[in-house]
Amino acid sequence: MLEESPVRPPSSLEAKAALSAWGPLKRPVFRMLWSTWLVANICMWMSDVAGAWLMTSMTTSPIWVALVQSAATLPVFLLGLPSGAMADILDRRRFFIITQFWIASVAVLLCVAVVSGAMTPPLLLLLTFFNGIGLALRWPVFAAIVPELVPRSELPAALALNGVAMNTSRIIGPLVAGALIASAGTAWVFVLNAVLSVISGFVIMRWRRDHVPSPLGREKLVSAMRVGVQFVRQSARLRAVLLRVAIFFFHSTALLALLPLVARNLKGGDAGAFTLLLAAMGGGAIVAAIYLPRLRQAMPRDALVMRAMALQSVSMAVMAFAPNLYVAVPAMLFNGMAWITCANSLSVSAQLALPDWVRARGMSMFQMAIMGASASGAALWGQVATVSTLQTGLLIAAGSGAVSMLLAQRWVTDLSIEEDLTPSREWKAPVADEPPGTGHVVVSIDYQIDPARAADFRIIMEESRRSRLRQGALGWELLRDIGKPGRYVEQIIDESWTEHLRRFDRVTASDVALRERKLAFHLGDGPPVVTRCVMEGAVRR
Repeated sequence: MLEESPVRPPSSLEAKAALSAWGPLKRPVFRMLWSTWLVANICMWMSDVAGAWLMTSMTTSPIWVALVQSAATLPVFLLGLPSGAMADILDRRRFFIITQFWIASVAVLLCVAVVSGAMTPPLLLLLTFFNGIGLALRWPVFAAIVPELVPRSELPAALALNGVAMNTSRIIGPLVAGALIASAGTAWVFVLNAVLSVISGFVIMRWRRDHVPSPLGREKLVSAMRVGVQFVRQSARLRAVLLRVAIFFFHSTALLALLPLVARNLKGGDAGAFTLLLAAMGGGAIVAAIYLPRLRQAMPRDALVMRAMALQSVSMAVMAFAPNLYVAVPAMLFNGMAWITCANSLSVSAQLALPDWVRARGMSMFQMAIMGASASGAALWGQVATVSTLQTGLLIAAGSGAVSMLLAQRWVTDLSIEEDLTPSREWKAPVADEPPGTGHVVVSIDYQIDPARAADFRIIMEESRRSRLRQGALGWELLRDIGKPGRYVEQIIDESWTEHLRRFDRVTASDVALRERKLAFHLGDGPPVVTRCVMEGAVRR
């Protein structure tokens, strides 16, 4: 059995290992789960190729063929946030296993339908949608698991390796699927998919992860989703990261969406040329991932993202006028380098801005931003190319992408001071003689400050508002006593007594430091007076 070892502060040797792109693979649990993730992504690409090919064998209608991709990606939009919430409130190991067996079951159904001759275009779309459900559920839980497996210093390299797995699978999956379809038939692609998914599920079972259930019980799904959205809204760092990743994928998807047409316009362009260009992009991403640790040491995150965006724009402009594969292949190689550099840098920033209790929910919204930007970008740039020319569409996407990222980095800052999100038990949860069963809980904290420092106090209380709301509070207000200068009351509303207690489990070292800064304003011998009340229902007469 593979036991999960606790993450320790990195030693000097581990710090040097963090500079290695392959360092995380020295950890047995990460190596095992990364291999599983690689196989899972190979299966995903195999299924996409087989599904698209199967649809073309049943109908020549472009709309039916296009709907295969829509059916595969739609679950990410519908289930991204719910799946992230479930990955945060359930046992992540079991949840990961279930997604593997779900995908295997769908693959078996696809195989049976093909072999029995019962497959129809609507049935294929339905089963593709079911397969997409498994993918939508799997991504957030894996994203949340990775930071548990490696120390913080190795997290960027671990996430880069995930990008390597994705790009390697993008090459291997279609090749294997194409070989199987040509030699044995589409059904055998689904058979192999099912077998590999089942094997992956059993491999994950070897991982012995200690899941510690909350003594307060599981969060309600709707409440967990609300808290996840609220956390992102109140985190300046996450909002900045989501904007940057949306800008990048909105513009970079222009090349991928129009690549079949670009390949066709090349001298001697055919299906083989299209495959070669995709392989070049994947190869560039793998090469860049090897050197990313050094690049991160050489320049700050924003500079790395901006230069990656510039390289992506230049490579896209070159592809717009590439006459042959001798020019196009190197351009796609550099495009892949830019893609992994930007995506990995922003993914690391998102991970570092999320505490563990809300990590899957935050990363699910990160993925939704990518998918939403890619889908809308593909539609827009395809339309631009339709009403103008292919070259014009690519050039506008390249130019506007670089300008948009520059403006985002100039005007939308992420307050680049990293918060210490280490869990803290310094705050003791209150104990009630008779815990209320229902009703919102209203917490009032009474401060007495020097009126001359009121402006500075209000600034720091704005930080307190964001902190309380990130922890899951329903509402927050700062009240000033009209009749007593310098008296302020911080008022927090929680959904219930249980949700009030959960906030104490979510306190970080950064929250503790913020509390000390607030207390520095308070005058008097004792600490601020804290009062907890429960909203009662209206009294009927």
